[in-house]
Amino acid sequence: MEELNEKHDNVDVQGFTVIQVKYSEKSKAAHCLYLKEHNVREEDKCKPRETTLFVLNIPPYCNEEHLRHMFSPFGKVLRVYLHDKPSSGPPRTDTSKYFPTVKMHEGFKVAYIVFRKPNAIKKAKNIPYSKPLVISSETPHKDTCTGMGKWCKAYEKERINVDDLQQEIDEYMAQYDSRVEEEKQKAKDNEGVPDDDGWVTVTRHGKNKGVPWKESQEKKVTAREKKKRKDKELLNFYSFQIRETKREQIAELRKKFEEDKQRIALMKASRRFRPY
Repeated sequence: MEELNEKHDNVDVQGFTVIQVKYSEKSKAAHCLYLKEHNVREEDKCKPRETTLFVLNIPPYCNEEHLRHMFSPFGKVLRVYLHDKPSSGPPRTDTSKYFPTVKMHEGFKVAYIVFRKPNAIKKAKNIPYSKPLVISSETPHKDTCTGMGKWCKAYEKERINVDDLQQEIDEYMAQYDSRVEEEKQKAKDNEGVPDDDGWVTVTRHGKNKGVPWKESQEKKVTAREKKKRKDKELLNFYSFQIRETKREQIAELRKKFEEDKQRIALMKASRRFRPY
């Protein structure tokens, strides 16, 4: 499975060049990275095929600055992208500090290192297997944390600065209000104005004139009108039922009244005068 080139001391595994990296010069344990040229069918503007190095098995504590530090001796590094798995385009980033939408991957990652010149990839692939690269210098990088320091940094990062949070919320609400006002003004300016084909867009408006009638509002009004019609139909049905019930009750009372009249007449006829 492994092919060892004694002349250059290189190890190739299934098309990947294997190199070793160490956390620092004093570290005895080494970690293996797998390199090869980034070669895909579709052209990616962010990751040109001629100048991009594809790297696998990046350890969790290694970030973009560490990779730039390790591979800069082979050529000018323009960009470094870290992904959870091989993908095209740049990685997604969060625009908010306190409301993240991108889940951070804390395990092993893949990297795309974009050099300025193509010969930097050849130099990186010719790294001797017996000479590990060093992730950090003699003085550990400020972003390199392991052990207790890593957990302390994570704890400090989770602590929320109330002032910064309030400032971010205020900025977002200001942008939102500005966007809403622009939509109102745009709807007001475009109302009744024909387009290039001569069509005029007609929009319904709510209480705030100038605000286009949205689909959600249309659904609410339609549901409300349907409910009104249904209630009206039920009301008419129940009114008819009540009238029929009253008529039946009146007929029953009249029947009982006639029966009582006949009973009273019979009682009067059977009554006799008995003075003693």
